[in-house]
Amino acid sequence: MLTQLLAAAETAGETHGDPSVPYLIGGVVFAVFLIMMFATIAFRSVGQRHPAVEEHAVPHRQHPAKHPGPGARH
Repeated sequence: MLTQLLAAAETAGETHGDPSVPYLIGGVVFAVFLIMMFATIAFRSVGQRHPAVEEHAVPHRQHPAKHPGPGARH
């Protein structure tokens, strides 16, 4: 196990390929997150377009917004 650890440490010090590849990958990831941020900002007012509708309360249901009533099928 020690020899495997030493071999892994030796190969970790070697560099392969173009050193700008990590920056390219980071730039692509940054661009994707930037696009997602702009989409979130563009649609932030969608939930405020209509007034909230009051939920009909059923006294036999413990958590009306989360679980269907007894005997309900999914």
